[in-house]
Amino acid sequence: MTKGTKGAGFPSADLVRAVLKGHSGLGLAFAALLYLICLTGTIAVFANEFQRWENPAAEHMETMSGEAVQAAYRAALGRAEGPVEHVLIIMPSEDRPWPTIRVDTKDGSQTSWVADSAGRITGKVREGWTQFLTRLHINLHLPRSWGGFIVGLTGVALLSSLISGVLAHPRIFRDAFHLRLGGSRRLQEADIHNRIGVWGLPFHLIVSLTGALLGLSTIIVGALGMAVFQGDTVKVYAIFTPPHPAEDARPAPPLDLRPMFTQIAARALRGRISYLAVEHPTETGGAAMFEVDDGSSRLANADSYAFDRQGSLYHEQKAAENNVGQQILGSLGPLHFGWFGGDTIKIAYSLLGLGLTYLAAGGVTIWLARRRDKGRPAPGWERVWTALVWGQPVALTGAAFTALFTSSVAPLIWVWAAVGIGALTAAALFPSATLSQTGRAITGTLLIVLATAHPAFLGTGDSRALIVDGALGLIGFILLAIFRISVLKKMSDRDSRGARA
Repeated sequence: MTKGTKGAGFPSADLVRAVLKGHSGLGLAFAALLYLICLTGTIAVFANEFQRWENPAAEHMETMSGEAVQAAYRAALGRAEGPVEHVLIIMPSEDRPWPTIRVDTKDGSQTSWVADSAGRITGKVREGWTQFLTRLHINLHLPRSWGGFIVGLTGVALLSSLISGVLAHPRIFRDAFHLRLGGSRRLQEADIHNRIGVWGLPFHLIVSLTGALLGLSTIIVGALGMAVFQGDTVKVYAIFTPPHPAEDARPAPPLDLRPMFTQIAARALRGRISYLAVEHPTETGGAAMFEVDDGSSRLANADSYAFDRQGSLYHEQKAAENNVGQQILGSLGPLHFGWFGGDTIKIAYSLLGLGLTYLAAGGVTIWLARRRDKGRPAPGWERVWTALVWGQPVALTGAAFTALFTSSVAPLIWVWAAVGIGALTAAALFPSATLSQTGRAITGTLLIVLATAHPAFLGTGDSRALIVDGALGLIGFILLAIFRISVLKKMSDRDSRGARA
């Protein structure tokens, strides 16, 4: 052993301090985005349930015949205002037991319809809250390329923070069940932060890695295009998507989907059609692409079939024959959102997601507590951070309540932004403790009002929607109970100080 290294271990104290500093820096740099993305991601696990919550009157069905799909598709085309570019038909499923027909016109507008089991259009889909939530998580309501890049970069920061957090705490696994409660707030918060981090580490790593890959997919595709195809990204996308038929814009009658359904039934005996996309339905060069769940237990289990206008199959891709890259790509979405394995996986993802959200918020809380312990408090930043942490639940609940009165996304964005800005403005007027207590009280009250108002405004036709209302109301009561306990504790502490005086 050389001089100066006697007794040194790995990792060394200097390395631990350096990694801890980097860990803190990453957390602080991306703190607000990490918190918002983790919070919305936790809620977005139940996107299908919220879709049903917004459409409780839709007729439920297990399957839909090709004849009914053809009727709904033709009816939706008849209601389109302008030339149609694409039609996306989402088939009934266990998570969402009714069909959706979305019509995209060439001027960029989109309209989604709900149909019954006979193929009759019964109304427009209400999806304001679901779209608001998922778009906020995926691209922050920014242009998709920029927003996705920012979210992907945040995923990279989260992944780096998780790795650096493990390296910065050599005893984190040894002390996995060690908690110092009731003493110093900083030590208590640090222990809870570290325990949640290590208990849910596999989940945190999976979610951050898949989120980074999904968010940075445009950059990854661009890099592959530059490296392999002289910058032609179309060739990269062609590896993973069915080829398009030859362009032919001459007018033609709408595609007949019924023969294609017959062929799918013969080729995929155990399969279930998830969705189909019709491209240029009223042009000679029209085509239809089907995605079919092959019935296996694989995460990436979608077979794809593509038909031209004459109903001839010109592309077939079996999930069982996919290469490793295609398997990984097809697994990213289900792994990231927990959309596999049914309700048990969703509940587990939501609880682990809450833990990850707590990690995102708790890191800044620990940093602020450490500053206070060292005699360098930052009360202004404490108020701002508390306002941000509790302002977002209020803002999101306000947006959900607004969705009872409109199916448009724009009003929800305005409500969310206005409430968020209002909460940050309140940080200049009230102490941190008041902000957190008020945030709990307002969020809890709004959730209870939302759970009560939803059946009155949108109906009670879907049992899953009623379960969502029950969960919202329960969370509201829990938050109000925590608020009441904190108020009583504050009063008790004040009385104790008065008695000692």
